Amino acid sequence: MILGIIDCGTNTFNILIVNVQKKQTPIKLHGSRIAVKLGEGGINSGTIVEKAYNRGIDALANFSKLIAKYNCNKVLAFATSAIRDAHNGPKFIEDAYLKTNINITIIDGNKEAELIYYGNKIAANLNKNTSLIMDIGGGSTEFIIANSTQIFWKKSYRLGASRLLQKFNPSNPINDGEINAISNYLNTELSDLIQAINLYNPIELIGSSGAFDSVVEIIHGELNGEKLVPEKIIYNVKITDFDKIFNLIIKSTLKERLNIKGLIEMRADMIVISCLLIKTALTISNLSQFRVSTYSLKEGAMFEFIEKNTVN
Repeated sequence: MILGIIDCGTNTFNILIVNVQKKQTPIKLHGSRIAVKLGEGGINSGTIVEKAYNRGIDALANFSKLIAKYNCNKVLAFATSAIRDAHNGPKFIEDAYLKTNINITIIDGNKEAELIYYGNKIAANLNKNTSLIMDIGGGSTEFIIANSTQIFWKKSYRLGASRLLQKFNPSNPINDGEINAISNYLNTELSDLIQAINLYNPIELIGSSGAFDSVVEIIHGELNGEKLVPEKIIYNVKITDFDKIFNLIIKSTLKERLNIKGLIEMRADMIVISCLLIKTALTISNLSQFRVSTYSLKEGAMFEFIEKNTVN
């Protein structure tokens, strides 16, 4: 069976196409992403503005061609924060189906966190020890406390990088007062996460794809760290290395960030907020172990589908 999975995120739309056969490891046929910035200009007012709306439809039209090219037998498409929170989200889903024949399911934050867990459980080869999994999106950030057999606690927060960037509109570069304001806001919003961490005592932070991929790539580019390669899905990150790139990013202007080795252009504007989110998570959890997984929601959806369905 050729399975296509689409993740309609707030910043990027992602597609994964795999060949899944019974009792065999799925074979990746294609994976790509398109920067749609669906939340740009309207995420905090609950709308998808016209330009972003059109970028989203165009991205799905592109994905529709890939679905046809690879003769997908089944397509799973999911919409997350930007679409589920927008008053015109249902209209976007309707237009997407009419124009691209892609049927998108809007999932809530709990389901999003669950799928992220499924993907990272496999990528990080979780065991009996408890881990804190973190996924930074444009509209929301998910935290999951879990081990290989169960989720102990999970929550989706409306603390995505795009949402926070538009809310605080920091200077270029961000100044100390803005850093403190954002950090204080995050600490207040994440108070129940702090309680859950104290209750379940995770031993490590696992960062799920997206901005975390950029962390690995910047450490490689600027500090000669390990290179992100397609055949590897989990990476160890030294806290000291993260701190070095955090300081580099936090002091840089947008123009300077565009010259940081390993940072792709589509993430240059939101990487400051993403790094503040990661720094906050590491601080409140007091964790010294940090890994990055290249798997996220779409891989989780793949594993869930395989588990629940008989695949020929």
